[in-house]
Amino acid sequence: MDDVVVDTHTAIWYFADPTQLSKPAETAIDIAEANGTIYVFSIIIVELIYLTEKSKISKDVLDLLRDALDDSTTAFRLIEMSREIADKVENISRSIVSDMPDRILAATALHLNLPLVTKDHKIQALQSIQTIW
Repeated sequence: MDDVVVDTHTAIWYFADPTQLSKPAETAIDIAEANGTIYVFSIIIVELIYLTEKSKISKDVLDLLRDALDDSTTAFRLIEMSREIADKVENISRSIVSDMPDRILAATALHLNLPLVTKDHKIQALQSIQTIW
């Protein structure tokens, strides 16, 4: 399967500075872009709004992500919270990944049975999901 889930940093770097992506991450996203789907959980938009408000990232990143999600010809698709994803949060160890947005992202990948493209070492330590970096 060529589909992937991306985390917040991956989305930021994809749109703002692709050189920050590792080669395997870049390859996985390129393959998903060409042949599959790039899933973006809705909390990423919330996090980008927050980072924009704090002047940590350019609003252009948020605009580019929204444009990609709104354009049906791109591989980007929005995933919203569902009961199934919420229930999967219980399978993401709080002792390994304490940040709730990160647990939700990992639960999304677990629910979809897809790899999560992430540089986050805590998420990478989970045995329950596949990660790419």
